[in-house]
Amino acid sequence: MSQSALVLIEYQNDFLSEGGALHEGVRSELNRTNMLAHTEALVKEARDKGVRIIWVPIEFASGYPELSAAPYGILAGVKATNAFRLGSWGAQIVDSLKPHESDIVIAGKRGLCGFASTNLDFVLRQNGITRIALGGLLTDCCVESTMRSAYERGYDVVTLTDCTATLSQAQHEAAITYTYPMFSHPMTSEVFLETLP
Repeated sequence: MSQSALVLIEYQNDFLSEGGALHEGVRSELNRTNMLAHTEALVKEARDKGVRIIWVPIEFASGYPELSAAPYGILAGVKATNAFRLGSWGAQIVDSLKPHESDIVIAGKRGLCGFASTNLDFVLRQNGITRIALGGLLTDCCVESTMRSAYERGYDVVTLTDCTATLSQAQHEAAITYTYPMFSHPMTSEVFLETLP
């Protein structure tokens, strides 16, 4: 088994599917970057090469008891739109990327970083993973937060520049140009696949 894993963040209906609570906010960037199609192709090929696929969705109980009474910033928007409710269609991973039996779905993400309230670090280490490639939403939010934490935990971190999207092209490009190189090896999914044995 490869020592590399794909860590795929918030590939959920509320972001990626028509009718999703937050879909309208990212629709134009999803179309521009074609990140979903890139990820679908990447997952298929990476799985064939023995790369572990790890999904990190975000989910909240009804009423959002995990959040403060008056959240601000990005989490205020999640609560206001009733997004990512546990057990809802919106919280499900999109059908085109439905996890396989061999994949791992990490539970417990309640904030921005994939490590903060989950057992992601434990799962990676138990599976002998030393290198992670990150994709998902949003480029400059949950992907970036997870990237920073992975870097500080000593992983060899790749950020998949064509498998991420956010609210605008300017935000996307700023993160990839200025922040990603400080904490990761930014590259396309195609280049990442070429690095695999």
